[in-house]
Amino acid sequence: MALFKKHKTEPVPPEDTGAHDTSVGTAADVEAVMKKYDRESNTRVWEGLPKLVIRWLMVAFSAYCIIDTVFLSTRQEVRLPMFVGLILLFGFLTFPAKKGDERVNHMPWYDIVLLIAGPGAYFFYAVNAQNVVQMSARVMQNDLYMIIGLIGILALVELCRRCVGLPILCVAGVLLVYTFFNLGGSADFKMTLYQVIRTMFYTFNGIFGGPISVGGPAKVAVISSALCGMVSGSSVGNTVTTGSVTIPMMKKTGYKPEFAGAVEAAASTGGQIMPPIMGAAAFLMAEFTGEPYGTIAMRAILPAVLYFTGIYIAVHLEAKKLGLKGIPREQLPRVRQLLPKIYLLAPLVLLVVMVSTNMYTMAFSAAIAIVAAVAVGLVNNVVEIASKSSNREDFLTFGKIIDALEGGAKGSITVAVACGVAGIISGCITVTGLASKLLSTIVSLSGGHMIIALALTMLCCIVLGMGVPTTANYCIMAATCAPILMDPSIGVTKMAAHFFVFYFGIVADITPPVALAAYAGSAIAKADPMKTGFNATKLAIAAFIVPYIFAFSPQMLFVDVTGAFQVVQICISALLGIFGVAAALNGFLYRPIPALLRVAMAVGGLGMMIPGTATDIAGFVLVVGIVLYQRFSARRAAMV
Repeated sequence: MALFKKHKTEPVPPEDTGAHDTSVGTAADVEAVMKKYDRESNTRVWEGLPKLVIRWLMVAFSAYCIIDTVFLSTRQEVRLPMFVGLILLFGFLTFPAKKGDERVNHMPWYDIVLLIAGPGAYFFYAVNAQNVVQMSARVMQNDLYMIIGLIGILALVELCRRCVGLPILCVAGVLLVYTFFNLGGSADFKMTLYQVIRTMFYTFNGIFGGPISVGGPAKVAVISSALCGMVSGSSVGNTVTTGSVTIPMMKKTGYKPEFAGAVEAAASTGGQIMPPIMGAAAFLMAEFTGEPYGTIAMRAILPAVLYFTGIYIAVHLEAKKLGLKGIPREQLPRVRQLLPKIYLLAPLVLLVVMVSTNMYTMAFSAAIAIVAAVAVGLVNNVVEIASKSSNREDFLTFGKIIDALEGGAKGSITVAVACGVAGIISGCITVTGLASKLLSTIVSLSGGHMIIALALTMLCCIVLGMGVPTTANYCIMAATCAPILMDPSIGVTKMAAHFFVFYFGIVADITPPVALAAYAGSAIAKADPMKTGFNATKLAIAAFIVPYIFAFSPQMLFVDVTGAFQVVQICISALLGIFGVAAALNGFLYRPIPALLRVAMAVGGLGMMIPGTATDIAGFVLVVGIVLYQRFSARRAAMV
């Protein structure tokens, strides 16, 4: 039987090509791949004076957002339209009407019209905010206000098409049509249209609703911190930044290019689910759920550890399968070399303390953390000078601060635009009472079975996430699908529901056919994008499994646990379980694992990941039994 078939060959050695191909893609290669798949990477080309003017305008915008957050108390009816208007201004300056337009300092007449009319509509609202509030519903009797509102909505939609993509616009379009007919339709076309415009533009049930108002300018503050890893909130940014270092090292060691790119993409994507920062979307989760940020970070610990443990085990087993060796110890960095620089983490620590203790708002905390980052950077300059270091690469210069502020403004455009359209989607659902109809439809389709409702929600998150930034994706799903999952007829707890949509919004970045983080990794590794994407999906399998487990058993999020022993049991069994699943997917332990045993090991691993003594024992017996069998059979084969 194949189950007991002996394998004479143990580790599969890497192909002998004389030397490993350690070449990596250039910045131009990465840019070409991203322009092909990512709308956000297709930007106008500005040179000379126009480039300088736009750069300083963006810097001023970021500075304004920080100042407004820390020192001003501008009313929402003024602050939010002003913010979105500036976003549209920079958006049309940054993104051309179609891909591939690389003409230098060129802006067609219709873009100039949009540049004036689009932001102008929002500035008009900001200036006349008091009149809008006083008129309330009577604003629909003013044709000028309605025309300006329509222009503002259409300009936002067009910019969304340019920098975000069509998936979210398709959803918004269908819901707008539904809202129009639900409110009266052709019976009184003009008044129904005006009612839709007022709701979407002049109230907090549309563009300026939950997604924009929850974070608003704070998104700029978080992004413009210009920090990497857990803070950036960008899977693609993390992949490009750290991948330029790690991918060449992996290729040099002997990993295949598509595997090296996939490892970096999967690990970088996981940065957004790793406490204590978890990317921008986690800050919004605290606002949506009403839970302290410290509680959310604590509940995210075990799922995040399982995610990275799964990747680590997969990498280790791949190395064993290929017979690879690690980097010599003498070439590894020393811990004592890093400790003197530990003070550079002070801004992160400050941010975590401020948001965890609920001392201040998220926006204020983020802004203060940015100021602290600048202060620590200046202190680091003094330390470097005092130590007479010849390395000036880490110096915080005025130019780097300006670059960070400019990058913050650019990075906020796509997120803010997507959040604005997400507000339209949320508004349509609220105004029409569609939420209850969606709930009854999902309950009907799922037959009351939670697993089917979760699967439908997962598909929505992944499909939407293919064209929407993580933050906006979470905002949409938190406002639409999470409440449905939380309904008693389905029965998912509040925290589990929000973590569920949070996770699947993130993994869209490594899920083909539009896996932007994986494609960025493939460009650096000089690998096939689709192969890299599928490898990244396999490596990140924990992100596809764990959300289902904590939806059924919220104890994995440390919800409703009975004591310390249960917490320890859940942690140990889950870690052993992810080992079983990772080994089953890789197909190698001490020797290649036969197909039947791989299935059994996956089942055992899943059993241990599900909280519960019975499933833990059954899974443990399966996983440990197969590991022992593999070990003894490998030894026996070696002696033959």
